[in-house]
Amino acid sequence: MPAIVHFDIAADDPERAARFYHDAFDWKVTKLDGPVPYWLLGTGGDGEAAVGGGIAKREQAWQSVTPTIEVPSADAYGERIVRAGGTIVVPKVAIEGVGHLVTFKDPEGNVFAILEPAPGNPFVPPASA
Repeated sequence: MPAIVHFDIAADDPERAARFYHDAFDWKVTKLDGPVPYWLLGTGGDGEAAVGGGIAKREQAWQSVTPTIEVPSADAYGERIVRAGGTIVVPKVAIEGVGHLVTFKDPEGNVFAILEPAPGNPFVPPASA
């Protein structure tokens, strides 16, 4: 069953947001190298199960906090979303080393993303047995 595996926080000032979440919750913050500045959030302590997160620069007015749901196929679940009454906000995008991401709105206007993870994606925890 698809589950929430990650959340993205859109921020006007990502560095300020990263300091806030570190200072307020002791979350580990790691700035990733890459073409787009991104701060990875570790929300659990050593050995604790937790959903991971990240912070990026807000680029669209609709961006806020976007929960990400892992799915086996971005194409198949994108079709299911539309059939169920949702709308695609950002069509499928390939993110190297991460997988394929589709951003959508549910019928109530809430924004989520689905992720078909790439093999060996380090940001998605392994499925529990």
